[in-house]
Amino acid sequence: MFKEEENLNRRRRVCLLMLDGIPPLTEGFKSLTRGNNAAVDITMAGRRRLLPCVFLGLFGVLCWVWVSFASFADDQLLAEVVDTADRGAFQPQSALSEMHFSSVPSFRGPGNSDRRSNKELPIILWWSGGLFPHFPGDTERIDCATSSCLATSNRKVQLYKRTTSIIFYGTDFRAYEAPLPRLRHQTWALFHEESPMNNYVLSHVPGIRLFNYTATFRRESDYPLTLQWLPSLDYLLEPVAVSLEEKNRLRREGLAPVLYMQSHCDVPSDRDRYVQELMKYIEVDSYGKCLNNKILPEYLEDTATATGEEPKFMNFVARYKFHLALENGLCPDYMTEKLWRPLHQGCVPVYRGSSLVADWMPNDHSVIIIDNFPSPKALADFLKHLDGNDDEYARYLEFKDHRSITNARLLEALETREWGVNDMSKPNYLNGFECYVCDQENKRLAAERAYRKAPKNNPPPQPKMASNSHMGCPLPSPGYGDVRDLPGDDGWLQIWPQDYWQSLDQAEGLESLIRQNESDPSLLWKHIQSIAVSRARGKH
Repeated sequence: MFKEEENLNRRRRVCLLMLDGIPPLTEGFKSLTRGNNAAVDITMAGRRRLLPCVFLGLFGVLCWVWVSFASFADDQLLAEVVDTADRGAFQPQSALSEMHFSSVPSFRGPGNSDRRSNKELPIILWWSGGLFPHFPGDTERIDCATSSCLATSNRKVQLYKRTTSIIFYGTDFRAYEAPLPRLRHQTWALFHEESPMNNYVLSHVPGIRLFNYTATFRRESDYPLTLQWLPSLDYLLEPVAVSLEEKNRLRREGLAPVLYMQSHCDVPSDRDRYVQELMKYIEVDSYGKCLNNKILPEYLEDTATATGEEPKFMNFVARYKFHLALENGLCPDYMTEKLWRPLHQGCVPVYRGSSLVADWMPNDHSVIIIDNFPSPKALADFLKHLDGNDDEYARYLEFKDHRSITNARLLEALETREWGVNDMSKPNYLNGFECYVCDQENKRLAAERAYRKAPKNNPPPQPKMASNSHMGCPLPSPGYGDVRDLPGDDGWLQIWPQDYWQSLDQAEGLESLIRQNESDPSLLWKHIQSIAVSRARGKH
């Protein structure tokens, strides 16, 4: 046990014994504490010395103060209080003593010369407790490329001076639950690798510019996760799972040329509307809950588990020549397993999702992009042509020979990214982004100290703010046809365009709360209403 914890437990034991009228025992006696503050059972039988109740109560209070003070004094945690300007609305809680930050183990990374003790390090708070990339416990020392920090998921440290950055998981970020007021000494970081549909607040300028650091699927973000679903180049180079000869044989036996497998139907991309129109012109085997016309074999699990790439499932879908790969949300650089899996298996993806998908393909002839065709019928005619022409179809699989991979951007991105997918030799992207924030925060704090020490010789650190290019997904549009032609009671029309614009209201409302230094996030709706009134009057 560390010295400060040992001293603290010793003081607790002394108080308990003195309250019972027993002189303090020597340390050689069996410890009366068991586990974390376990109850101490001290038998009172035979004790005849009675202390006045008032004295006992007073002494107990004094003892509690003594023990509580001891838990802070050694690590000097309370010495760093919130700035005077912030102290009026908040008082930091004593959470650091509960988490025993000073006893967190240290594992220094290669190239890290940071020799500070844990009690001197800046703290990074993961606001989404379910996404804390450390186990066990809720606190961990992280030793990164150039510096170290303490990472925690314990929200009790939110107002603490040493808590310099808060990391939010985009899917869980809600304007009405934001930690307010936003303290001037803290930065906000956004981790969001999932679909834009999960939180359209982040697709609006007032929403994304709340953050100082970002890790998103966009290549422009600070810590890009664009190729998160592509484990490696070898994943693309895997041999074709089902030969073209076998696919042709299955076609002659009645297998459709095109596969569609979805169970998430009501999505912003409105993909079912397009597929439904496409099915008028070409045979499509549709599994899952959306547009279902085929039943999966009993030995296959539900399609919801398909992302695990279970071998029987993979072999089943690999029989199809074409896979309809339509993302649930449309946004530049948002590409998932729907795209990479058919490439891995040696099938041809018929893709809609990222408008920049061609930037990341192995070559210029490995994917069929839906938006390159003027209509579903034109796409169906092209697929039929490839289905009847083996040589032209085979050209889409030439990238399986590494010599045919000509995309330098793809090769460089896979070679230089510091995080890995199922690669134990590299950190995962959660830990990678956490360390990115840690190193950036230490640089910022060092620059602030240098500026305070010699303002004439050192410029102040420049504020950093995310831009719309770090997320910036467009307004959802119908999967097929013009939005003006949809009936007013159309289900998609009633959900997703409204969700998009309501998210803008929330982003502007939260920005207003922060600007006015509000401490109650429940006032969000009042601010939204005020903004709406100002806009109606032409003042916003």
